[in-house]
Amino acid sequence: MKFGIVTFPGSNCDYDTMRGVVDTLGEQGVYIWHKDRDLQGVDVVVLPGGFSYGDYLRPGAIARFSPIMNEVVLHARRGAPVLCICNGFQIACEAGLLPGALLRNQTLQFVSSPITMRVENTRTIFTSSYEPGQLVTMPVAHGDGRYTADAETLDKLESEGRVVFRYVDSRGEASARANPNGAANNIAGIVNERGNVVGLMPHPERAMDQIVGSCDGIGIFESLLESAASA
Repeated sequence: MKFGIVTFPGSNCDYDTMRGVVDTLGEQGVYIWHKDRDLQGVDVVVLPGGFSYGDYLRPGAIARFSPIMNEVVLHARRGAPVLCICNGFQIACEAGLLPGALLRNQTLQFVSSPITMRVENTRTIFTSSYEPGQLVTMPVAHGDGRYTADAETLDKLESEGRVVFRYVDSRGEASARANPNGAANNIAGIVNERGNVVGLMPHPERAMDQIVGSCDGIGIFESLLESAASA
């Protein structure tokens, strides 16, 4: 499988993602510059974490206008996978690929820490290798990660099973204390209506080797590989 990792000015997790794709998974990866207009035939587009354009205006607000985003939107409309991590999640919301928005953390402080999430839906191409309700550990590192949406959108996400990851404590409970940024309904990650675009604030690409404390991020990439193999 060929992964295309988009680099914007200010991206800082593109190299981590490439290392995970190539070194851990043994798959093919290519960097795609934000001014490019060609996705180079990739199967999966990754919008990585970082601070695109310095997060000026608000995170993702400028990056959504990069030339490559026209191709990313077309890729998504064709039903192909788009994995949006942290700043990538913010960009995807700004570009209309995912509903809602990411606001400043409730504490107004940057948070950088391992967190626990519960896998809420394993019937997606991004989560099929996990067990239902499985608790996973991945790091977060953001100042603008508080997912929010209007009540109607939140109800729709919940009723349609489109909340794929939720912040929980060590007992699996979605408590306020387990919520690192004050996200609505403890939401850590969602998927679009078609099921081919996922966004999450935690970093799976930083949880792909036990030497950094967790391998739980591999499941997202393995799910994509399993989906491709069974197609």
